[in-house]
Amino acid sequence: MTGITARPARGRSAPAPGPDRITVAAAAWPVARPDSLQALEARLDQWLGQAVAGGAELAVFPEYGGIEAGVLSPRWRPGDLAADIDAASDMAGVWLDLHRRLARHHRIHLLTGSLPVRDPAHDLPVNRCWLVAPDGSAAHQDKRMMTRFERESWGIGPGDARRVFDTALGTIGIAICYDAEFPLEVRDMVAAGAGILLVPSCTDSTAGYHRVRVAARARALEGQCFVIQSPTVGTADWSEAVDVNRGAAGIFAPPDRGLPDDGVVAQGGLDQPGWTIATLDLGALRRVRADGQVLPLRHWDEQASAGRA
Repeated sequence: MTGITARPARGRSAPAPGPDRITVAAAAWPVARPDSLQALEARLDQWLGQAVAGGAELAVFPEYGGIEAGVLSPRWRPGDLAADIDAASDMAGVWLDLHRRLARHHRIHLLTGSLPVRDPAHDLPVNRCWLVAPDGSAAHQDKRMMTRFERESWGIGPGDARRVFDTALGTIGIAICYDAEFPLEVRDMVAAGAGILLVPSCTDSTAGYHRVRVAARARALEGQCFVIQSPTVGTADWSEAVDVNRGAAGIFAPPDRGLPDDGVVAQGGLDQPGWTIATLDLGALRRVRADGQVLPLRHWDEQASAGRA
């Protein structure tokens, strides 16, 4: 397989075949206001070059990383949340095309930073990212669970249904930030074959960051999958939406045979921009799913009757 096949996260499916080991890179992305589309592309190109130099075959950018592109729309106005949505949506096609070029150039799978998109299929704007393959093919995932800020201040709504993505690296699921805090959102993805979960995040406090990190580690444990968390970091006084950003990139696994005892594959520093890069042992993950010390993925459905007479 050279591209991406997206399918609904429904029912039980075997994962797409993939290699025994892959190297992944999670960005702690410092939000910055670009002067031009060319400058934004050059910055992303430099970052992806660093990831590829570190051996990465998959690079993950954070939730609302695409807000930067919205600044380049004529409809963007500082201090105007509604304009943030319109401006970002104006740039959605340009944002996707930019990442397609970069994926082809660097021969890498990548997850774009998400951004608000006005989609005629939905009454409210959605929070959307795209998984892009080295051949430039792409498929999107929308956020499903809205935070209070998205619901009460920004007017962002849930998008398309949960999906999984069959790729040359195996089957991948995407849980955008708050989505990762809801076990059933991820359960459908791992049941449909996902062995890797991408969690792009954007949080404005260390408590918010830790909520997503704790959720990522819990989803790795119960889903017996690898989880890759990529946050925004830094301050952006030009943006009402992403003005303060706290977090650290992390790569997590189920703590079991052949995998880290504490479940932490790699961890970046808090609020430290840069890549966190690690190699995922997918062969070990398959062995843990088949014959681990515990089998939560297999035993999930027993919760319905556990402890009842």
